Amino acid sequence: MKKIGILFGMENTFPNAFIERVNSKAVDGIIAEAVSIDKVVQAGPTDYAVIIDRISQDVPFYRAFLKNAALCGTAVINNPFWWSADEKFFNNALAEQIGVPVPKTVLLPSKERPENTSETSFRNLAFPMAWEEIFQYVGFPAYMKPHDGGGWKSVYKVLNPQDMWYKHEETGQLVMMLQEEIVFDDYVRCYCIGQKDVLIMPYEPRNPHHLRYASELKATGEEREKLLATITDYTLKLNVALGYDFNTVEFAVRDGIPIAIDFCNPAPDADIYSVGRDNFDWVVEAAANMAIERAQKQVPGKVNLTWGTFISNAAAAPAALAPTSTPAETPATDVAKEVKVKAVVPKKAVAAKPVAEKPVAEPEPVVPTKKAAATKAPAKNSKIKKS
Repeated sequence: MKKIGILFGMENTFPNAFIERVNSKAVDGIIAEAVSIDKVVQAGPTDYAVIIDRISQDVPFYRAFLKNAALCGTAVINNPFWWSADEKFFNNALAEQIGVPVPKTVLLPSKERPENTSETSFRNLAFPMAWEEIFQYVGFPAYMKPHDGGGWKSVYKVLNPQDMWYKHEETGQLVMMLQEEIVFDDYVRCYCIGQKDVLIMPYEPRNPHHLRYASELKATGEEREKLLATITDYTLKLNVALGYDFNTVEFAVRDGIPIAIDFCNPAPDADIYSVGRDNFDWVVEAAANMAIERAQKQVPGKVNLTWGTFISNAAAAPAALAPTSTPAETPATDVAKEVKVKAVVPKKAVAAKPVAEKPVAEPEPVVPTKKAAATKAPAKNSKIKKS
């Protein structure tokens, strides 16, 4: 019997419906239940072939448990190793490389120095930064948000440089990014399950939370069909590149072009009271089918994780440089045999005559500023005037 487990916190509607839906299918040798953890021993396998993770982003203990489970053969959805390394600024850069439009975005250093660092830790950071070029590239109004955040936490709309510096004072040690504002005609949120099933949901982020899915697309006819096809294509491209099996992607549509705004939601909202009955039923069914398929393919003791093409292509690159053939004198079947190497005794080194050297004092480190290593307003000679 292969178990499918779901690891969750305060949410109720999706986990229970998921378990019931998997079990109602009565697939031979497959059963679903809530994950139960009574001990976590290093390199100790779990009882689960598949675990759907809905909570480890908030509970480090669960994240460590899932990595250990994945190492021992559990197919964890989503991949806990990649999720631990993922962040929004990198995702934007990756999206550009695979041809998915994203807002113009730049990275900002934290306002306060990270703990256990000093001014010298930031000797490679220019003071002031190239603010004129940054502001010209992004434009105003803009949004400032954590480069690795989520859930609309610490997100600011900034109207001009002075407004940005004022609000940046509140961000502490958070590394922020400044992002172009997209004034949109339509907005959608898309579930993507198993890197193949996509549900496009009209979404209004400016509405109260419980009314955000109470929206309709403004595009109609042929324009609407073309837009939906492009959004589906972009959603699949992003999830295949990132390696997510359960994710949501948000697009702001400007002048008929879908621009990816947020696409790192590997524990996305799936509550019936916010997404609505139809969307809820779709995601429960798609997630149940995916989990059953992954359980059937799971091989005990092997790594059963999904890796994005960014990682898999990078891992395959060194192999492409390796020799493709074995030397004629060494049969392929014998490559792994021990090779005896004749020991060579090194020649005795000849001692060099000592040369008197003048002592050289270690140069003082170049510190760019006496102020805290943090983003600050331009210097007095900047083209941008302070308010």
